Amino acid sequence: MARILVVWLINTVALAAVAYLMPSVTIASAGAALVAALVLGLVNALIRPLLVLLTLPVTVLTLGLFIFVINGLLFWAVAALVPGFDVAGFWSGVIGAIVFSLISWLLSALVLK
Repeated sequence: MARILVVWLINTVALAAVAYLMPSVTIASAGAALVAALVLGLVNALIRPLLVLLTLPVTVLTLGLFIFVINGLLFWAVAALVPGFDVAGFWSGVIGAIVFSLISWLLSALVLK
């Protein structure tokens, strides 16, 4: 249970870092960041695998690059669902998802050993 909370806090910090680094991604408050990180984690755990499976032919044709589109759309969709978390557009969502993944991976590698 403690590990889940640590991962949630790592994702919250990563999301705040994305908002700091990218002017097209904004977070209104710490509470919005916590909720957005939670929803993003749930979406990535529940909806993303289904979308990856359904779009497998397109993903194979694009040599895996379509995964970036899926990640960007889900990042953008979470911003549409969570008040206080805004992403300016699709490409901001794609770049934000990439930056979020990199920062989250780095923080997880440093904190969770």
